[in-house]
Amino acid sequence: FEHLNIKDEVREVFEYYEAWAEEQNVVLSLSGDCPGLLGDKSMLRRALSNLVSNAIDHTTQGKSVEVSLRSTDDKFLITIENCGKEIAAEQLPRIFDRFYQADPSRQRQGAGLGLAIVKSIIEVHNGSISATSDKGITRFEVKLPIIV
Repeated sequence: FEHLNIKDEVREVFEYYEAWAEEQNVVLSLSGDCPGLLGDKSMLRRALSNLVSNAIDHTTQGKSVEVSLRSTDDKFLITIENCGKEIAAEQLPRIFDRFYQADPSRQRQGAGLGLAIVKSIIEVHNGSISATSDKGITRFEVKLPIIV
């Protein structure tokens, strides 16, 4: 683990996906700031990359993927939000399960491991992840401990 600036890591992920987002007519937006975070750079970048790429993939053309950073007294919050097709309420509790795919028509695009890997990475960092999907907005919230 090393001292990381998550804002810089999100910027790197955005840079990687910028051309694809433009092709999809999706805007990438980053707001907020962050305190120091102790973590494995490559693992956290992989988690962020998976969340951002999923958000781009499921965002309605002309809309945006918004990543916001903020902190509470003891937690650092990363929120990844997109407008598009919702995840059904009955599927939300299972989306972090290995091999589960909420949209069976996408089976050829992956094995259903992406969000399970993200969850594992976040848990290794003593954090948690949750998801909501309502009124055309899907939001993933990652909570990680702040280092002082």
